[in-house]
Amino acid sequence: MLGKKRYISFLISIALFFFINQNVIFAGTAYKTFTEDGYGNYVETQSAYTVSNTIVKFGDELFSQPSDLAIGDDQLLYVSDTGNHRILVGDKQGNLIRIIGEEVLKKPNGIFLSEDNKLYVADETAAKVFVFSLEGELLAEFGKPDSILFGEKANFVPEKLAVDRRDNIYIISRGNSNGIIQINANNGEFIGYFAPNKTMVTPLTVFRKAIFTDEQLSKMIDTIPSTAKNLNLDDKGLVYTVSQGEQIEAIKKLNMAGKNIIGTDLFDAFPVTIDVGSLENVFVAGENGFIYEYTSEGNLLFVFGGQDDGRQRVGLFNKISAIALDENDSIFALDSEKKQIQVFEPTEFASLVHKALTLYQNGDYEGSKAPWQEVIKLNSLFDFANLGLGEAYFKDENYVDALASFKLAKYKPGYSDSYWELRNKWMRENIIALLFIIIALFIINKVISRIEKKYRFWSEFKTKIDNKYNLKLLKDLAFVKNFIRHPLDSFYSIKYENKTSILSSTILMFVFFIIYLLEKYYSGFIFGTIEEGDFALGSDFALVFGALLLVIISNYLICTINDGEGRFRHIYSGFIYSFAPYFIIKPFVIIASNFLTFNEAYLLSLTNVIIYVWVAILLVIMIKDINDYSIKETIKIIFLTMFTILIAVLLIFIVYVLISQLISFVMSIINEGVYRIENG
Repeated sequence: MLGKKRYISFLISIALFFFINQNVIFAGTAYKTFTEDGYGNYVETQSAYTVSNTIVKFGDELFSQPSDLAIGDDQLLYVSDTGNHRILVGDKQGNLIRIIGEEVLKKPNGIFLSEDNKLYVADETAAKVFVFSLEGELLAEFGKPDSILFGEKANFVPEKLAVDRRDNIYIISRGNSNGIIQINANNGEFIGYFAPNKTMVTPLTVFRKAIFTDEQLSKMIDTIPSTAKNLNLDDKGLVYTVSQGEQIEAIKKLNMAGKNIIGTDLFDAFPVTIDVGSLENVFVAGENGFIYEYTSEGNLLFVFGGQDDGRQRVGLFNKISAIALDENDSIFALDSEKKQIQVFEPTEFASLVHKALTLYQNGDYEGSKAPWQEVIKLNSLFDFANLGLGEAYFKDENYVDALASFKLAKYKPGYSDSYWELRNKWMRENIIALLFIIIALFIINKVISRIEKKYRFWSEFKTKIDNKYNLKLLKDLAFVKNFIRHPLDSFYSIKYENKTSILSSTILMFVFFIIYLLEKYYSGFIFGTIEEGDFALGSDFALVFGALLLVIISNYLICTINDGEGRFRHIYSGFIYSFAPYFIIKPFVIIASNFLTFNEAYLLSLTNVIIYVWVAILLVIMIKDINDYSIKETIKIIFLTMFTILIAVLLIFIVYVLISQLISFVMSIINEGVYRIENG
């Protein structure tokens, strides 16, 4: 009996073990946390923030359409309770401290706590900015500026605001695209507009404005810049803004001149709020519930949160309206639809990242190495840790380890700088030996040339081999070098002397494909254009050979119906051999890309431009000479060929879509049949 009880206890213990561990793994993790790798892809990482508390009311006062949130130096929470026309003040435990502006405010929206302990409220219905003491006393109110510079027809519907230490109030007004409104906090005097967003004008809009009549233009939607959605200040008084619908500069860190000094891409079309932490880290939240944390330089650290699916899960949101950070960098996220505040605390992993970041930003590069290495041990895919470690190594002039860390982080500028230092060191240590090798090779080349000129060993050997084996294919392949020095004679030889063949041209097409692959996959890390290890040989083959054959066939068809003299084999060979500069020069460019840095990038760019322009010129000459066209006829043929290619691509796309739909239709019928058979 005792043994049976022990056996049952053992089974219960095992069950509890798995149950408890499941809770540890999944409890409070309804959302995932992501970071960004060096290629800009999201990769999952350990949780950076976990929900520690949820506040749904202060005392007995429930929230109604809460729209903004601020945390004072006294660590009290100030909530813009828009639906109840008031500002609620409570502590972090949800106790009500006081109510402000209940008899004054109409529709409070944005709120801000200034350094001199004043509460500023943007009321869009009253069209005023109200100033209260922290105890709730109304100190001042500012309406629409009466300055001529403000604009008589300019809107003044204050939605969000911020106040700096110089008593400047920055106001975002709905529908006012002139920029952020600046007024003086002491007298309400209009100072000016600050940092307006730029107008996004597409090429299509420019084309329409060029050809449309005034009547047609009057019916177009005006291309006016968007208004910033929200703003905030850091401890230095710099203004941060977020804007919706901006493909670039959705997040801005503005200096005193209104210029953006942060380069950050935001993968969220609807950012609604922004705050700055104690490390100058930037926190942005979108309407869809995701919260983004960036470093002060704009590097993405974490993304977490997300949209709730109706199950009211902790850590997810219906619609975020504001976030605010306290002195411990805990995140207070206000959900206007759930009518609650969720409190996120940094995890040990996030604290470790912040510790390393703090040490590095304070100049303690040696001290930052250990926490960065610990972060990498916990998550080897956390590329920002490799970046930080690489920067620390670089500051210590440990360029070998810096090079390795920057490569793991996929950070090309740092890799380039480290490689430049290592290359310079190698050059200083080996310059004498290198010069001797170059001189020796030069002398050997001269000696061999003199011997060959006198005794003609190599020439006689080539003659004997040619007489014995008649290696026409090798001659045809070697003929490609003639297109560098004598292109006109070379095209004449293709047409009248059969110096090339279909076989040699096809072999060179495969050579083109091999060089294309080498450039794509084996260029130097600094100049690579794809993710490391990302091979797609099938699509590469289809792209290269499909594109080449499409252009050749299209050109041949156009030339045929326009009295061109060239046969298909002439055009086929002429087209392939026109890539002679690519065949001869490109391999050296690929090799050089493994030894150059960003400082010499212009050399590669210039060489590539020369190659492609040279090839384009040879193609034009080929079309003209092979078909005996005039310049005017050649230009006509080129445009007709391009049009034919466009039509062919459209037809291929249409056929692809139709086949895809047909396959989908057939599969749906098969699945339906299988389902009916299985279910009787």
